[in-house]
Amino acid sequence: MTDLTRRILMGNEAIAWALAQSGCTVVTSYPGTPASEIVDTLLRLQREHKLPMHVEWSVNEKVAFEVALANSYLGARSAVAMKQVGLNVASDPLMSSAYTGVKGGFLVIAADDPGPHSSQTEQDSRFMAMFAKIPVFDPSSPRQAMQMVEPALKLSEEYEIPVMLRPTTRICHSRQDIEVGKISFPPRELCFLKEPGRWAATPRFRFLLHQKLNDKLDKLAVEPSLAPVLLNPEAEGSDACVLSSGVALANVQEIMEDLGLYDQVPIYQVIVPYPLHFLFAETILHEFKRILVVEETYPVIELQLRHRDKVYGRLSKTIPNAGELEPQLVETLLRGFFHLPPLPPSTTITAAEKRPTLCPGCPHRAAFFALKRAMPKAIFPSDIGCYTLGLNLGAVDTVLCMGASISQAAGFYHSHQLGCEDSPPLAVTIGDSTFFHAGIPALLNSVTHGARFVLLILDNGTTAMTGCQPTPESGPEPGSANAVTVSLEEIVRGCGVRFVRTADPYNLGDFIELIREAHAYSQAEQGGISVVISRHPCLMDRSVPHLLPRKKLAVTGDCQGCRYCLDHFECPALLYDDQEERVHIDHVLCVGCGVCLDVCPRGAIEEVGSDG
Repeated sequence: MTDLTRRILMGNEAIAWALAQSGCTVVTSYPGTPASEIVDTLLRLQREHKLPMHVEWSVNEKVAFEVALANSYLGARSAVAMKQVGLNVASDPLMSSAYTGVKGGFLVIAADDPGPHSSQTEQDSRFMAMFAKIPVFDPSSPRQAMQMVEPALKLSEEYEIPVMLRPTTRICHSRQDIEVGKISFPPRELCFLKEPGRWAATPRFRFLLHQKLNDKLDKLAVEPSLAPVLLNPEAEGSDACVLSSGVALANVQEIMEDLGLYDQVPIYQVIVPYPLHFLFAETILHEFKRILVVEETYPVIELQLRHRDKVYGRLSKTIPNAGELEPQLVETLLRGFFHLPPLPPSTTITAAEKRPTLCPGCPHRAAFFALKRAMPKAIFPSDIGCYTLGLNLGAVDTVLCMGASISQAAGFYHSHQLGCEDSPPLAVTIGDSTFFHAGIPALLNSVTHGARFVLLILDNGTTAMTGCQPTPESGPEPGSANAVTVSLEEIVRGCGVRFVRTADPYNLGDFIELIREAHAYSQAEQGGISVVISRHPCLMDRSVPHLLPRKKLAVTGDCQGCRYCLDHFECPALLYDDQEERVHIDHVLCVGCGVCLDVCPRGAIEEVGSDG
């Protein structure tokens, strides 16, 4: 591109454009909503504009962080992107890199999920930045997220410190009219300066590095460019002010305009919540009697302000200490704080929510149904992914974090062995991408310590929940140089598992028998952990040809409305007719997989033809 153009961009797309325009040569990530589209977009830009970048979906966030960080050690610009719980996985290199520092600009993009909408927690990554002692930028719109990338990279280079950019779900997935410009990569000389006392620091040197890090923070806390910005200089005469950051600020601005407060009460945007600008904090604490802090999700700004009698926010319980700050809630808070009449009662009628479920024809549904049939009395530890929806089928009992299903199964096993004569069987489910991410060490540990359970790896050939990104087994993006794929079976055997079988769950009867065989092996005297790989491509992955013929199905008059297929299989294409008290098939939703032929206990579903 040579000229400025305007585009309607999602927040994540805008961040990706900014990374390319800022000359980042290495960008890495592990898929995770709400961050996934950043690297998806960069891969597209890389292909379209033949950009000299290395962009990769790494096996997990820790690896992604370390790959990108090495590029920064050489003096080049780098970025790593992840969701907030992914930052937990990368916390080890995050904390350590704050001490060692960087050379080229290094941006840590942590996309938070207040609510949460698609996460285990609604943790605030700004707290992680505070914990690691690195500065964090908090954008309030997709355009601002894009605009913050370049100054964040420059700040990183000036202070030789990792810098965090923290968009949230409402920033990542909303769209805005944004101007994009030329993508250029100015030449940078790569040079690794050997400094063992820094890059390979022993504990005594780490103490010295910590002191230097504290010195950097002291300077950052008085850096003029990082001071909060007064958005409405015309406001005067108020003994109160509002401090806000992130998407909450956008709601505050709009609602204060609607309430007629915009030209009366000063509103400050805190661009960098940590470290909070020291001189600014001292000034507002002196000037105002009441300070309202509106921020998601933790009281990061609030904690850095003294004089608790003046500061109102989450700590004072003026603002709820959990949940997303949606517009209606923000208006209620502002009306209360400024002693305005409360909102009138809502008359909006909301439709009953329909719980999420696995897609029609999802191979995981067949695998879960088979698991329940083969091991009905088992404990079912499971993991993070779309297959968590096995909850609806009664085949998921625990979900903690990536890879925990296997570790928890081992814990259940060892606990029962201590004094339970009749211990329940254990059947674990984990997706292929999640297994590569965090399941391998857990399986290796379980084998080493003699645990026994059935492990069902749900292999649909992609990272389906976050947009069908590749896995180590499916291989990197098409066209990647030196592309290599790995065998799931070989990795499992390499962990010491002797029982490894692969089958298609669409062949339901055979799959049920295979799970029973696996369970028998796990209980046998010379047995151990048994692994069944349930392999069938995700139907949402358009890059994979689905070659099986589409079966035409019908419900016969033998249906007695027992609802067994609905309660135990829950395919969205199976609908109950309350008037006729029987089941029908929605042929718009039905994908013709034919698994339900073996589900109905009365054989009331039959094949009446096929599309191929």
